[in-house]
Amino acid sequence: MVVDLNHQLKFQIEITITSLRPDIVLWSTPTKRLEEVTEASLTKPTLPEATAPGDIIIGGLFPIHEAVKDYTNIYSISPPQRFNCSVFYTRGLTQALAMIHAVEVANRSPMLSDLNITLGYHIQDTCSDVTTTLRAIRDFTQSSSTCDVATNSSQGASGINGDQITQKHSLSSVYLLQISFASTAIILSDKIRFPAFMRTVPNDEHQTRAMVKLLKDRSWNWVGIIITDGDYGRSAMESFVTQATQEGICVAFKQIIPDSLSDEQKRTASINQTVNTIINNPKVKVVVSFAKSVQMTALFKGLDGKVSGRRVWVASDNWSTATDILKVVNLTDIGDVLGFTFKSGNVTSFKQFIKDLQFENEENMNSLLNEFLGYLHVGNITEAVQELLDNTNPDMVFSIQLAVGVVAKAVSELCGKRQCNDPTEIHPWQLLARMRNVTTEMEGLNYKFSTSGDMNLGYDVLIWQENKLNKTVKIAEYDIITANFTYIHQNLSVFKNVISKCSNSCQPGEFKKTAEGQHTCCYECINCAENYYSNNTDMVQCYSCKTDEWSDSGSSKCNPKTYEYFEWNSWLAIVLLTLAALGVLFLFLISALFIYQRNSPVVKAAGGPLCHLILVSLLGSFVSVVFFVGEPSNMTCKVRQVVFGLSFTLCFSCILVKSLKILLAFQMNRRLVKRFHKPYVIICVCTGVQVIICTLWLILNSPYEDKVPNPKIILKKCNEGSDVGFGVMLSYIILLALVCFTFAYKGRKLPEKYNEAKFITFGMLIYLMAWVIFIPVHVTTSGKYLPAVEMVVILISNYGILSCHFLPKCYIIIFKKEHNTRDAFLRNIYEYSTRSADNIMGLSESIYTISNPQLVAPENPPNVSAQESRNSGLYD
Repeated sequence: MVVDLNHQLKFQIEITITSLRPDIVLWSTPTKRLEEVTEASLTKPTLPEATAPGDIIIGGLFPIHEAVKDYTNIYSISPPQRFNCSVFYTRGLTQALAMIHAVEVANRSPMLSDLNITLGYHIQDTCSDVTTTLRAIRDFTQSSSTCDVATNSSQGASGINGDQITQKHSLSSVYLLQISFASTAIILSDKIRFPAFMRTVPNDEHQTRAMVKLLKDRSWNWVGIIITDGDYGRSAMESFVTQATQEGICVAFKQIIPDSLSDEQKRTASINQTVNTIINNPKVKVVVSFAKSVQMTALFKGLDGKVSGRRVWVASDNWSTATDILKVVNLTDIGDVLGFTFKSGNVTSFKQFIKDLQFENEENMNSLLNEFLGYLHVGNITEAVQELLDNTNPDMVFSIQLAVGVVAKAVSELCGKRQCNDPTEIHPWQLLARMRNVTTEMEGLNYKFSTSGDMNLGYDVLIWQENKLNKTVKIAEYDIITANFTYIHQNLSVFKNVISKCSNSCQPGEFKKTAEGQHTCCYECINCAENYYSNNTDMVQCYSCKTDEWSDSGSSKCNPKTYEYFEWNSWLAIVLLTLAALGVLFLFLISALFIYQRNSPVVKAAGGPLCHLILVSLLGSFVSVVFFVGEPSNMTCKVRQVVFGLSFTLCFSCILVKSLKILLAFQMNRRLVKRFHKPYVIICVCTGVQVIICTLWLILNSPYEDKVPNPKIILKKCNEGSDVGFGVMLSYIILLALVCFTFAYKGRKLPEKYNEAKFITFGMLIYLMAWVIFIPVHVTTSGKYLPAVEMVVILISNYGILSCHFLPKCYIIIFKKEHNTRDAFLRNIYEYSTRSADNIMGLSESIYTISNPQLVAPENPPNVSAQESRNSGLYD
């Protein structure tokens, strides 16, 4: 639209009004009073208003009514006409009175009275209607033009009543300086588009951020939102949804209620739709509302008795203090109301101003007060005053006082340096710059605009209460700078008992799985798989356990895997170690017996010193069993196999010497025995080969401690390193056992009393059978009892050799002493030789050579004839 501010300058203001908030408009009439306005301007249709003269006029736009009456015929073309307002809004009147009171206080202050400057006001009713608001703006600008204000006289920024006004293009050279005490739209902080706009309240971005933080702190992530259609509501909804999404809060539904109250049918349909949406979303226990109080009243009426369970209504500053709603609905029926309000100050002086009102003598606002007296059949002044006090919002009053105080301070600073009665002395951009930088003081605190033209005072959080003198109680404060709440009341049931979630929280051990196309707040809870865990609620994934940890399905933590090995306290280990200890005990007893009987024929025939060497090797083999028990280490893994391998090699080397001597003695002549029988050389060579094998094994790829991870345990075992090295070591021992077995088998038919070859054959047969069984078992067995398999085989081999080689001789020495004599020995040889038709002398010499090459047969064996003695060469 084009507004002619004076006869010399025209400019365009493009205004899109979809919802309206109360503002203060500032312009000046330095040479004329309002009563001097020309007759032409007074004959135009006017709106309900309140006026007072002054050097500088402050315009105020307030929703003293909430609607306009229906148009007579919206499709007919007729001359412009004024529309009558309806539904008197007492809170709008108290806001207008707050401005009047603030202007009067400012005029009495020394900063203006000393300069002989007064502020006037021109307050108009917007009726919460866009068209009516535009007419009020027209009246402001036309009154300034009619007063013949100079081109460069003070103009002010525009603030419009209702919900909010959005100007798409700013004025270029002449400003309507606007100071809003309620407009909170985020877009108005854009100083490129709205250079002349300021406000004494924060923008909605701070309010929506505070709401989102409140919801997040209470774990309410499934909410609905209701707004009044318009710039204010849509801007607030956009800001809220954006910030809520970033914090993981989902908006279950968005309901937009039309702004106009004149179209009853459309409004009712929208309210009914909102009611049905709330009923159909029973899990939504928290609803955020940026709607108007009259719309929330209608909504609560529609919900009465139709929903179950208490809800929390998070109210914006638009209706957070509209406790008059409780006159038509019960708080117990609608739930709990948490409201965000602007910071407020001391409004005692304003309340006293209300009490001192002279309704009949207030000429400046006579039309407004008279209509109020007829509102709701208010019968007397006392009831009227109480009604005004009950509808006073301290936060709004404080914001209005701040706005007027800023104007007064800026005017005083500007007019202190120049003559403001001269219309050419005040330029709009000068006053705007002064207002932007002004610091005003109220109640000992200083207030100043930000670079965006906002005063970021923070918010108070109120909770409604019923049947009490104070309908609201402050429970928290929100600091915009720190973005944190300071709670005054911590233990509130509203914070504890309300659950507003689409899906129940996934417990530790579960993770959220969201179906495609669903809200992220609606999900299934799936158990974590084995070896995965989640240790918090509502986790979106499970974490993998470490390699040394495990967990069952649906676990909230990982358990450390226990190390498992063949323990000392295992019953099988105790049995095997006991057998090994008994074997060592037998070795010592046998060794002591053989030392004691070292000169007896049985001991000499058994090998003499070789017997003790075999016993020492068996001792090493029994000792190696100990290294198979307990927690493995690199050292024990190496020692046990090497000790076992060398011990058995030494044992079989000695047995090989004995087998070879028997074979040579009984099947060859004496010269061959002396030539080929080199016992200690054979033992050293055979053992030396095994030493070389073990050394190469240890150097190239030795056994080591290994950890094998299993689902719930870690098996600690010895890895043989090179399987080839381990196999060659065993194969070499088996080869010696086969050779011993072959030699002994050929000498199995020796004399009954001295049948060493037969016992060697049995011993080797036991060993070979044990190890033939061990190899496939060892290859196919796993677990902590694998060492026990080798221990069993070693013990069987040891006891087999011990039983076959030494126990028969011990039996003869202890229980058959008559057979442990030289005569009995020679007699047995004689009987054998007679049966085999061999020469007794050659055989006897050979037999003695077996045990000791230096042993000489006695000249005359007892109980043999002289001829036999001569033939045999045996002597006593």
